[in-house]
Amino acid sequence: MSNYSLSHLKELEAEAIFVIREVVAQFEWPAILFSGGKDSIVVTHLARKAFFPAKIPMPLIHIDTGHNFPETIAFRDNLVKELGVQLIVGSVQDSIDKGLVKEEAGRNATRNALQTATLLDTIEQNRIDAAIGGARRDEEKARAKERFFSHRDDFGQWDPKNQRPELWNLFNGRKNMGEHFRIFPISNWTEMDIWQYIMTENLSIPSLYFAHQRDVIYRDDAWLPMSEHINLRDEEEVVRKHIRFRTLGDITITGGVESDADTLDKIILEVAATRHTERGNRADDKRSETSMEDRKKLGYF
Repeated sequence: MSNYSLSHLKELEAEAIFVIREVVAQFEWPAILFSGGKDSIVVTHLARKAFFPAKIPMPLIHIDTGHNFPETIAFRDNLVKELGVQLIVGSVQDSIDKGLVKEEAGRNATRNALQTATLLDTIEQNRIDAAIGGARRDEEKARAKERFFSHRDDFGQWDPKNQRPELWNLFNGRKNMGEHFRIFPISNWTEMDIWQYIMTENLSIPSLYFAHQRDVIYRDDAWLPMSEHINLRDEEEVVRKHIRFRTLGDITITGGVESDADTLDKIILEVAATRHTERGNRADDKRSETSMEDRKKLGYF
């Protein structure tokens, strides 16, 4: 009898592919939420493997704040062209122009929270009934409460106290008219798993993840990238540092870390040694103790 076993990464891959295939089996209009970050890149790659040699049978949805890293947008466009899939872009600027949301003012202004209204509007307009995201349980305590299939009501809201049980890999995708699901196939992955998988699969990622010289300011214990969207305070000084980013989002809230990790091998060693959380430099998570959960209840990713 042959002794067949899967490695840790292969088990995670098989689980995620199973979840993605379940989504296509149970829902009519699924889509992948694509931010251009490493987690959504991995999810997109897993969807590609799940249906290969056919193309990914669903569109990618990107919510464009207008304050994205230029490198992220360039990477997104190149990947969409390579995969030959449909890209749906929801624009926060359009939501502002329509009066759906109001632009924040002040030195800490960001468009990050405004994404929620744009996302819900995009989901409704395109009749999406299952939006696949790259959230992981190890990232943040609110995300640790999620199921693989996360039910959202007809207002797009999430109730953390009323989630459906998931026993024996049975997923309940039943919903009423107007409701939808968020699906998280890499829930059980860690940051280390993501990086090891990226290296194993030889995946392309934005250059922002690798250490490089960048103009930054120090604010709230993080190095924020300087851009036209940053409102400088009197005491702040723009300096040039060797920086890399562990997570990508709106350029106004994504803090970098000083690093010399300019290869995947060095990134993996750095992640193994660090004692700080991946989202520890995200300014949007520092607004309150429950900022992520509050945003998720309103329909955030």
